[in-house]
Amino acid sequence: WLIVIYLGSLAALFLTAFWTVDGFTGALVRTFTLENFVDVFTTPAYLWVMARTVGIAVAVTILCLLLAVPVAYFMARVASKRWQPLLVAMILTPLWASYLVKAYAWRAMLSPESGVIAWFLAPLGIGGPGFGIFGIIVTLTYLWLPYMILPVYAGFSRLPDSMLDASADLGAKGWRTFRSVVVPLIFPAIVAGSIFTFSLSLGDYITAQIVGGKVQMLGNVVQQNYVTNLPFAAAFAVIPVLIVLIYLAAVRRTGALDNL
Repeated sequence: WLIVIYLGSLAALFLTAFWTVDGFTGALVRTFTLENFVDVFTTPAYLWVMARTVGIAVAVTILCLLLAVPVAYFMARVASKRWQPLLVAMILTPLWASYLVKAYAWRAMLSPESGVIAWFLAPLGIGGPGFGIFGIIVTLTYLWLPYMILPVYAGFSRLPDSMLDASADLGAKGWRTFRSVVVPLIFPAIVAGSIFTFSLSLGDYITAQIVGGKVQMLGNVVQQNYVTNLPFAAAFAVIPVLIVLIYLAAVRRTGALDNL
């Protein structure tokens, strides 16, 4: 039933994208047309929104990865077995808090006038970062970081000690062992985490409303057109679906999905 409902909703989305709205009555015109997709791919403003959204999603994924690898490594390889469950619980704890509470907390910290960051930077004569792309990236990184840490932690936990010992016996230094042994073995876990962070960032629009200022993402365009022009909103909503499918296809070619 989940497959039927999910695929059925996607089919309805794709079908609606090929309809139009009567400019006079506002009623749906169920006639096949590519007008919505032509508007999406020929309007510079919409193309810029797509590029900006993909760039933000990529930046969030990279930041989450850079933060997750050392944290997950400490949890899996340095911390004792006694402390590992507690560390996992601490990573999961932020997920129990409300999405909106966390987003508005970052809004308070990023405020250019009264935010905590601006308060710390004031003695240096530097203003707060304010709202915009930086605020979106930082907030989304905080929101989705656990989704990257947990898969990478699982990857480090499954890392055989014998492989590390063999690398050391062959004379490999720490960085060479990490690059040639550790990274290939945890790559499927990194891919799993990146799928979460990339797709969640790509479809997010609430964070952009709270800390993005005037910056818009794909989801904001869909939300704004949902009531007045449903077919166009559906056509625009197809874009992130296609981007994620392309990303999954590219990842599958690496063979990482087969090793999850």
